[in-house]
Amino acid sequence: MDDLFFAYTRDRTWKAQSVSPEVIEFHRSFSDYNPTELRELALPGDHQVFMKVENSRFGLPAFKALGASWALSQAIKQRDIDAPKHVTTASDGNHGRAVAHFAKRFGYQATIFIPSGVTDAAIEGIRSEGAEAVVMDCSYDDAVDAARKASEAKNWLLLQDMAWEGYEASPKDIVDGYSTLFFEIDSQLSEKGISHPDLVLVPTGVGSLLQAAVEHYRSDDSKTAVVSVEAENAACMKASLLAGHPVTVETSLTIMAGLNCGTPSSLAWPAISRGLDGVVHVREDQALDAIHALQKLSVDSGPCGSSSLAGYRTIAADADALSHLNLRSGGVVILVSTEGMAANPITER
Repeated sequence: MDDLFFAYTRDRTWKAQSVSPEVIEFHRSFSDYNPTELRELALPGDHQVFMKVENSRFGLPAFKALGASWALSQAIKQRDIDAPKHVTTASDGNHGRAVAHFAKRFGYQATIFIPSGVTDAAIEGIRSEGAEAVVMDCSYDDAVDAARKASEAKNWLLLQDMAWEGYEASPKDIVDGYSTLFFEIDSQLSEKGISHPDLVLVPTGVGSLLQAAVEHYRSDDSKTAVVSVEAENAACMKASLLAGHPVTVETSLTIMAGLNCGTPSSLAWPAISRGLDGVVHVREDQALDAIHALQKLSVDSGPCGSSSLAGYRTIAADADALSHLNLRSGGVVILVSTEGMAANPITER
């Protein structure tokens, strides 16, 4: 399989701290809160495969609303009353739109810095929330640097979904916000008589959603395997795991724009490096094939979301991967679809 799957051995003595149920109660407090669908997929093979379809969260076409809403609410509580009601972040689409959306709900203005490779539709989505979109000819990491500098110069609130030394409070709140997604999966599986999934595949950029998944499934004695799904040309997690510490890799344009990140979040790294079970890379053609396969199943999933299906297909065809992950016949697999097609429309081949 062109070495698309990288097996990693987690630290089975490590246990993560569970997230407070206050987070999911916060999300439930919104009048427009609804759990997203957990759709069973009719796929070839002998596994029971479900997709968590994150194409509509609080009216937005991606899961990012969960993290942005909780983190912004917490940051505002700590904000000086006389400070500008203005929030900024860098984003390749979904996070920026979520920040802009909840900034508007909470009475803040927003400025979003956008790197190269983001679709016009995603940019317009950010602007539709009333935010200023600063489109830059640069990498994601450079856009993050621009947002940080703007926040320092203008005393804007920075709400970035990756961490670095000295900046970890809001990124951790964002990760905690994502935990609602996995609490929902627990409840939805329980309703089907399933105690836990055997494998969860998570599309990964800087690693914040992956961190939420790892911490959720490592907060108890769960046997669930967690695998990072990365765009092949933006694969910072595998490189970092091989190096034994976070490294920055050079990236190139990909239809999986939300995964086009070259540096792991420093906050996510400790959990990922101790609790992950593997990394699977996805090529551009595989992502496109997965999009089309999901369309035939009437599942609305964008390129990043569809990458989880592409990653599963690679694993299902790799006997060594199946053995490493202990995924046997009848095993329960969760594919996280992080976005609907509206979040990141693509041009057909």
